[in-house]
Amino acid sequence: MSNLTFLSLIFTIFISTSNAISQCNGPCKTWDDCDGQLICINGKCNDDPNVGTKICKSNPPSVPSPTPTNTCRPSGTLNCNGVHPIYRCSPPVTSSTPAQLTLNDFSEGGDGGGPSSCDGKYHNNNERVVALSTGWFAGRSRCGKMILIRANNGKTVTAKVVDECDSTMGCDAEHAFQSPCKNNIVDGSIVVWRALGLNTDLGIVPVTWSMV
Repeated sequence: MSNLTFLSLIFTIFISTSNAISQCNGPCKTWDDCDGQLICINGKCNDDPNVGTKICKSNPPSVPSPTPTNTCRPSGTLNCNGVHPIYRCSPPVTSSTPAQLTLNDFSEGGDGGGPSSCDGKYHNNNERVVALSTGWFAGRSRCGKMILIRANNGKTVTAKVVDECDSTMGCDAEHAFQSPCKNNIVDGSIVVWRALGLNTDLGIVPVTWSMV
């Protein structure tokens, strides 16, 4: 390569880099690197405090919206003791999943209706068992699994998943003619309530739960 060609290449590179223009918060080395009235401050193009421009403040960098963690929406309604939304999903399960604890009698003739769907059996009131809303029940995949329930008073208890608290159907013999469950229900036996030190007369209380 001749000296003339080499010098021409260096000159071309110099011109291309010196003409680079940066916008707000873009990289810079000199004021010439910044667009318009922006100046180079600490290696980034920004408003000139002496001029009082507010170009960058008026156009802050966009921040992507957070992805919603709960996209569960009703899949329809059921006219059953009033109109109720039906759900085939539940909020995401985490290490501390917010839920509503309700009271259920899993024994034969109790308010739970038919036998538990996991094992086809009834359970007496001395067993720490629960039913989960349809989404959390996850097509029987949590049958026989243990969950940890925590009440707002700080007390905890473990219980076995034996049934589904159906969020899609209700008002028939199988469901003891009750309305569909909401999609955030942990339906516990009376000993679950007692272990948590809760008053069963309340009927429903906020708790959190997680898989064991």
